[in-house]
Amino acid sequence: MKLNTNSNVYTIVYSIVVVVIVAFLLAFCYSALKSRSEANERIDKKQQILAALNVRNVSKEQVEEKYKEVVVADEIITSQGNILKDGTQKDKDGFTVSRKDMSKDNLPIYICKVNGETKYVLPMVGKGLWGPIWGFIALNKDKKTVFGTYFDHESETAGLGSRIKDEDFQNTFQKKQAYSDNGEITLQVVKAGAASDKTTQCDGITGATLTTNGVENMIKEYLGFYKAFLQNNDK
Repeated sequence: MKLNTNSNVYTIVYSIVVVVIVAFLLAFCYSALKSRSEANERIDKKQQILAALNVRNVSKEQVEEKYKEVVVADEIITSQGNILKDGTQKDKDGFTVSRKDMSKDNLPIYICKVNGETKYVLPMVGKGLWGPIWGFIALNKDKKTVFGTYFDHESETAGLGSRIKDEDFQNTFQKKQAYSDNGEITLQVVKAGAASDKTTQCDGITGATLTTNGVENMIKEYLGFYKAFLQNNDK
C-alpha cells in the first residue's frame, strides 16, 4: 500500500519520530559533555590541592599520578573533631564533598606526605566582593605553621581581588603561624603594607580591601572549624 505522505497520521508520526531522535541526540550530547566537565573539575580540584602543597605546574596528564603519590587520605570530619568518614581511598570520601556542601558538620580534610613529611590540607570557602571565594591551606606536621596555600575566586575584580589567585600572594602565607602553642588562631590577612608581625600576618592586596577581608574571614572561620580535629587527633 502506498504511503500517503500528505495525511495527518503521517505528519504526526513523522513529527514524533523527529522529536524522539532529537531528544536522544541532545541527551547523549549533554551526558558526554557533563562527564567531560566533571572530569575536568576533578582534575582542577586536585591541581589546587597540589598547589597548596607547593606542587605546582603539574600537567593534567600528571595530576592523577602526583595526587596519588602525595595524598594519603581524604577524611570527612566535624568541627567537634569527630571523624565521619575515614577516607583511605583518597578521592572517594572527603574529595567528593563539594564547596556548596561544606559546613562545620561536613568538613573534608586531606592528610598528605610531601618528601616523607606529613601535611594537612584544609579546604575552605567564603565570600569575596562579588561572589564566592575558596582555598586550601596546608599545615606542617606540627599542625600550627603554614606549609602552603591556594586561593581562587569566581568573579573578583580583575587586577585587584582576582590577585588572590596569584602565586606571589599565596606564597606570603608560607611559614606563618596559623595557631599559637595554646591553640589560638593567629594567622591574619591585614591591610596591604600593614603587616607588622611577620610570624602571623600577611599583607592584603592593594585596592582590594573587601576581597582581602573575605579571605581573612574565611581563614578565621575554617581554622576555627578544623581546630578540634588538629588538636585532638594523632593522625
